[in-house]
Amino acid sequence: MLRLDQVSKTFFPGTTNERRALRDVDLHLAKGDFATVIGSNGAGKSTLLNVVAGTLSCDGGAITIDDRDVTKLKEHRRAAMIARVFQDPQAGTAPHLTIEQNLAIAYTRGKSRGLGRGVSSARRKNFREQLQVLGLGLEDRLRTRVGMLSGGQRQALSLLMASFTHPQILLLDEHTAALDPERAELVTELTKRVVGENGLTALMVTHNMSQALKVGNRLLMMHEGRIVFELNSQEKKKATVRDLMEQFAAVKVHLSDRSLLN
Repeated sequence: MLRLDQVSKTFFPGTTNERRALRDVDLHLAKGDFATVIGSNGAGKSTLLNVVAGTLSCDGGAITIDDRDVTKLKEHRRAAMIARVFQDPQAGTAPHLTIEQNLAIAYTRGKSRGLGRGVSSARRKNFREQLQVLGLGLEDRLRTRVGMLSGGQRQALSLLMASFTHPQILLLDEHTAALDPERAELVTELTKRVVGENGLTALMVTHNMSQALKVGNRLLMMHEGRIVFELNSQEKKKATVRDLMEQFAAVKVHLSDRSLLN
């Protein structure tokens, strides 16, 4: 479903600030794979998501989605194939629009659209049914502006919006990091449900090693722009946070206080 072959990315090449963010990365996710990505700050995790999304172009290598070479495609051309949920609850939604208007935009992602037809009675009924599954009471607040919602509610809404068009790839960029522990746990459980029930192929960046072990069927560890360690589904079930910390130590990664607390 998603394949990266020898993908590289260097920032500020040829200057004193040159930084190799990705170094010949090879990655293959089969349909339905849910991979979590951990690593120290500057390991290349977010850059990896950005080159997949098309936010950044890679300097070398190839990116393929469902056997289609998308290496040269701009971000907006990949919109019909890729959905993304960001770390900031305020990103990914339009705060000045209502819940139903945001859902209407997501529903027609990558297609020509107009808000007038987007919130028809039939579609509103569908939105209400979809929101009810979240268990947050948002189905009764369709005309509430999204800016009035809590961070956890907005992330839950973003997840639902991301799943609407059954994207070929779902990118999750530390999407629980800005939430309090209770809301983070809620959004984590919703993530597992949304990905599982929709059979999505997902790539999730997280600093939380416990979360990385609990979620998904694969785990990737990055260091200095490379994937240096990987666990499959069976290995993940047996692994502990201590095991991951030992792997970090093995590649001489400096653990941040944030990683240790998680």
